[in-house]
Parts: sequence; structure tokens; C-alpha cells
Amino acid sequence: MEAISEQQSATSQLKSGSNLEKVLRAGHFAVTGELGPPKNADGEVIRKKSAILKGYVDAANLTDNQTAIVRMSSIGAGALAVQAGLEPVIQMTCRDRNRLGMQSDLLGAYALGLRNILCLSGDHQTFGNHTQSKNVHDIDSMQLIQMVVGLRDKNCFQCGEEIKGVNPRFFVGAAENPFGDPFDWRPYRLGKKAKAGADFIQTQLIYNVPRFKEFMKRVVDLGIHEQLYILAGVGPLKTAGAAKYMRDSVPGMDVPDEIVERMEAAGKGIEDKKAKAAALKEEGIKICVELIQQMREIEGVRGIHLMAIEWEEAVPIIMERAGLLPRPL
Repeated sequence: MEAISEQQSATSQLKSGSNLEKVLRAGHFAVTGELGPPKNADGEVIRKKSAILKGYVDAANLTDNQTAIVRMSSIGAGALAVQAGLEPVIQMTCRDRNRLGMQSDLLGAYALGLRNILCLSGDHQTFGNHTQSKNVHDIDSMQLIQMVVGLRDKNCFQCGEEIKGVNPRFFVGAAENPFGDPFDWRPYRLGKKAKAGADFIQTQLIYNVPRFKEFMKRVVDLGIHEQLYILAGVGPLKTAGAAKYMRDSVPGMDVPDEIVERMEAAGKGIEDKKAKAAALKEEGIKICVELIQQMREIEGVRGIHLMAIEWEEAVPIIMERAGLLPRPL
């Protein structure tokens, strides 16, 4: 993959032409959001959420049956988001499709105007609402990245057959958890995704900034930050219980005690339930804004992935307070 400094060139050299790609190539601090499709067929849910996020993020992820629970498809929801004026980042997991289904869906997604994709392994089906379902994992997330890049850059299917006609040209993303075990090997794993052809990375939620800085220093030392764009994951907390749960029960999450204590202190002594909830949300937003400001100072971080799942109304507030408005392009 060419270095980022070389990627920031003429529009004619864009890989996908997506707004997200243009923002990053132009050197702006990018912002992606997250939009969870509903557990039903109501398209109005997507339209309403898109209206909230439009103008505040450069693109928004449409999750693909997150936590292995059946929801409206990422591609279907993404098409509705495009109609509503919001650029989507569709997600595709290796859990639910073989390479035939994946490539077929990618052709359809591109025809519907979708230009960004995030390649994922997918949560194990035992976490969801169809625990007896069979996972597929015909290919892994690294191979999925390579396959999507091959469709775009080599103009051929994964089997090597030439695509005769329009080939799908996506801006290709992947996920990374900087705090997963073993911690020392995480930068090398990220390097593998860069080598596979990923254009951008969205990380897990970051609350332990010093440890993330350590991860990013190693990434920079290895030169990986010059091979792809790294968007640091941030998100507002609603309750102290949520902070505790992530600290104590979510594998791969690193939530310092300080964050939990701040959330606990925010609601302390407030008897009225509505007032307490409002105070907790306000503190969660404050923490998120502080994290964004810190991310902007870390070498190699080219943007943020703002995850306010089922709390899209917080995004405009956070973006305003973080000084990230108006958005470019």
C-alpha cells in the first residue's frame, strides 16, 4: 500500500471517491459515527437516526448484526442512509456469509451507492439470539480485507476470475483493539491488516489514554501510521454502571478506576431520578470531549470513531464542545 503522504494527491487517484476518503486524504481530522439498525423492518428508524447524525460526522457505521442479534441488514440500512443524505460505512462479518455471498452482497452494495466497508470477524453466535445457529467463517477478516481490495484493485473475484464490467470500489476499513492480549503484539497485528490492504482502522473504545499512547508510539515507530488512517474509538458513558461493567466484565476493555469514580461522583447525592440521569449523562459527555481533545494530540491518530449507540442525540453536543464543527467538504 502506498504511504499516506502519497495518497493525499489528486482526486483522480481516489480509491473509492467516498466522502470519508476525501476528508482523510485532504488531511482533515476525520469523524465517523455509529448507527445501529433496528431489530425490525422499520426504515423510518434509519431515516430518523441519519437526520440526527447528518452534518456532524463524515460517515457512519451501519452495524452488521452486532452481538450476533438479528437486525436489519447493514447494506439495506446503508442504502436508506444514503437516501437520507448520510454517508454509510457498511459492516460485513465473516460469521454469517461464505465468500460467494460476500462478493454478491458487495456488488449489490456498490450498485446501491455504498462506498465504505468495515471488515470484521463478527461476535460469536452464542452471544446472540440464535445460539444454535452455525457460524460460517469461510474466510477470516484478514482474507476479507484482501478480497475486497482485490475486487477494487485487481478487478477480479476472489477466485481470480475477471470482473467484466463495473467493479466495486470500496474504501476498506478494519477494526483494532489496542488493549487485547497479548498487548505487545497488537501493533504487529495492525501491521498485518495494513499489509492486507486496509485503508483505515477504527479502534475499540479508548478510556486508558496513557496505555493507548504507548500502543500508538509503537505503531509510529513501525511506520504503520503511514500505511493507513487510524481513527481512535471514543464514546459517551450514560451511567456509572456502564463504566463498571466495561471495566470488570468486557474482555479487551481498559477502563481506569478514575473514569468509574468520576461517573459515580456525578450522580452522588442526587435523589431525583431524572436529575441524576441528566447529571450522569453530562459527565459522560464531558469525559468524551476530554478524550477527543487528547486523541487530537497523539501522533498517528487521524480522526475518531464516535460511538454513541442508541444515544445519537449526544453526537451534536459532543462535536460542538470538541470544536469539530463545521465538518469539512
